[in-house]
Amino acid sequence: MTASAPSPGPFSAERALQLAAQTFEIEARALLGLAARQGSGFAGAVAAMLACRGRVIVMGMGKSGHVGRKIAATLASTGTPAFFVHPAEASHGDLGMVQPGDVVLAISNSGDSDELAAILPALRRLGTTLVAMTGKPESMLAGHADHVLSSAVDQEACPLNLAPTASTTAQMALGDALAVALLDARGFKQEDFARSHPGGALGRKLLVHVADLMVQGDALPTVAPDTPFIDMMRTMSAKGLGTALVVNGDRQLLGIFTDGDLRRQVERGADLRTLTAGAVMHPRPKTIRADALAVAAAELMEQHRITAVAVLDADGRLAGLLAIGDLMRAKVV
Repeated sequence: MTASAPSPGPFSAERALQLAAQTFEIEARALLGLAARQGSGFAGAVAAMLACRGRVIVMGMGKSGHVGRKIAATLASTGTPAFFVHPAEASHGDLGMVQPGDVVLAISNSGDSDELAAILPALRRLGTTLVAMTGKPESMLAGHADHVLSSAVDQEACPLNLAPTASTTAQMALGDALAVALLDARGFKQEDFARSHPGGALGRKLLVHVADLMVQGDALPTVAPDTPFIDMMRTMSAKGLGTALVVNGDRQLLGIFTDGDLRRQVERGADLRTLTAGAVMHPRPKTIRADALAVAAAELMEQHRITAVAVLDADGRLAGLLAIGDLMRAKVV
């Protein structure tokens, strides 16, 4: 006879909020208690991973395995080559992913996972360094490890004290602590992070340069200072950028004229037919180097409330034009 599922009682919003607050309190205490549990084991694990010329192989079963996948991803994105190997699959061929000299980070709250126990001899034969993350320092796993990280908690947030809750939160935080200690020891910088996140917002901000986005060459709306006003307007219309760049014969930038400048000239009642580009241009326009980060151009435009900036090469000559639309299309802003 199949046992029936327990009948749920009436829902209580007050009870739900009470349990939520209790969960946060228990897990916060668990995290605060982690610092006192760390010592030479944590320092030794960081040193081993820092010295590793192979990879950090993260393993764990059940909820510890889910946490392990996240830890491996965090390590990999912060300068420590790492990936996750499922312990059960390791016994059926995936152990070939582990090479001599690798560091194995084995995660088990109980420290007595059968799947991890089954592969420990093979890991030893390979000559790997074993780091155990466990809530039981007297466990089988801890006894075989070179370095032990204590993820022990006083209680789970689960009202039954059964479901992995506070313990998995502690494992996650301990993994983050490893990653932070390692990236600091490696001198890992924003630029390094961006290189492993080229598709993310930070990657775009730290990897995309002005030269990657600017309009250049024949697409530039350039005119000489003695160009008649009407001819300058034809150039602006033909290039479709709402801007004219006034340059001399050596391509040095003398000034800029925009659609906004045109409106201001009209408001003043100027006889535009008699004017030249040099007479109406805005001198000393804001410029940026081609090798600057695109995000720096965005900050310059925001600071001066402009929508385009002229780009200069290393010799100070006009190299291009970067507009706010170019930055938006590249998702820099």
